[in-house]
Amino acid sequence: MRASFWFLPCVIVALAIALAVTLTHLDGSALEQWMKRYPRLFGASAAGGREMLSTVAGSMISVVGIVFSMTLVALALASSQYSSRVLRTFMRSRVTQASIGIFAGIFVYCLIVLRGVHGTDDSVFVPVLAVSVAMLLAIVGVVVLIVFIHHIALSIQASTILANIAEETIDAMASIFPQMDDPSLANQSQADAAAAALVETLCWIAVPAPKSGYLQSVDHAALLHIACEGKLIVRVERDVGQFVLADTPIFSVSGESASARTACALHATIAVSPYRTVEQDPAFGVRQLVDVALKALSPGVNDTTTAVQCLDYIGAVMATMARRAIPSPYRYAEGELKIVVVAPDFASMLAAAFDQIRRSAGGNVAVILRMIASIDMLGSLAVGKGRQEDLLAQLDYLAEISARTVPAPHDSALVARRLAPVRRALAAGCVRRSQAAPPSLRCES
Repeated sequence: MRASFWFLPCVIVALAIALAVTLTHLDGSALEQWMKRYPRLFGASAAGGREMLSTVAGSMISVVGIVFSMTLVALALASSQYSSRVLRTFMRSRVTQASIGIFAGIFVYCLIVLRGVHGTDDSVFVPVLAVSVAMLLAIVGVVVLIVFIHHIALSIQASTILANIAEETIDAMASIFPQMDDPSLANQSQADAAAAALVETLCWIAVPAPKSGYLQSVDHAALLHIACEGKLIVRVERDVGQFVLADTPIFSVSGESASARTACALHATIAVSPYRTVEQDPAFGVRQLVDVALKALSPGVNDTTTAVQCLDYIGAVMATMARRAIPSPYRYAEGELKIVVVAPDFASMLAAAFDQIRRSAGGNVAVILRMIASIDMLGSLAVGKGRQEDLLAQLDYLAEISARTVPAPHDSALVARRLAPVRRALAAGCVRRSQAAPPSLRCES
């Protein structure tokens, strides 16, 4: 509902209908004294009220058409210039949804109040308060139109699009990986090893996917409830964001009480959709940033600056993951194994963030240098020897593509000079990061 153009506008239209009915009723029941006291403010003839309401209603429905046209132009421009996968970022804009709803709501409000103006010259009823509010709503509509135009002008800029995608992805990562990583704390490697050995010995019953599409979300709390209630062990066979085929296993269940009812309950815990979302799938946010960078690096666009901006925001997203502990794939209840999920992996996310951009950036020194800088920044934040080694591997890939695609000796030397200190820092970080982090000052406001 948040990413739709119908939900919020429909709510605003419903509120406009309720407001129109209420004000029309109040006019006839409780406002005679106010009409007598302030005749210039509330006094209006039937003809004047009808004319003003008709003018406001006609203007608002015209503005609705303009807003839709501008929105579609922005969507088409974003799809062609950046990537079709960034369109959901536009569709989630509350400013656009609220603008459409406000203009449509004012139009419906005026129609309902216009219907309330009736009678002849001898017996006429004019809902003067409702007509006065219509005038105020017209002024509000003008202000909203100005705000909407300003919002559209900002939203089609590359920096705004990338910042919105990165912010949404960072929020998703902070939700999925809530704990900060600390190698000095005791881990559960022994418990996980025992759980992995147990999983290999169990007899599993496959639960096929109900339909084909992308696994959009998994309700882990509901899964845990089903596993505990049925004394089962549930293994999720696909990670959120992966494409699943109908009638292929999406769950595996181990336990004597597994039945067709269990399969129906498990199906209720997942959402399979034609498209991906970022909420439980931060890799999709990274995918959007990578797609924009690839579009910028294509020969038809050749926009190095946008590609560099994408790498900046990819670095910000990956920095969030580099500092956080990745949850174990094994979930327990009262000391017993209940759920096995597909564990996220820092190396695979790093490959998704950099591999395709690196392959498309051959010979582009500016992009290669910015990728080196991003890896250097991640190395200063990453915790644990494994992540430092993953970053070193990415650095080696960059050195190889630079040696193969950068022919100019000056540019090759520049890349080599930048690579050397980063490689040394990462190699030293494999030892240094296992120690306690140095103190730092943070603003708590």
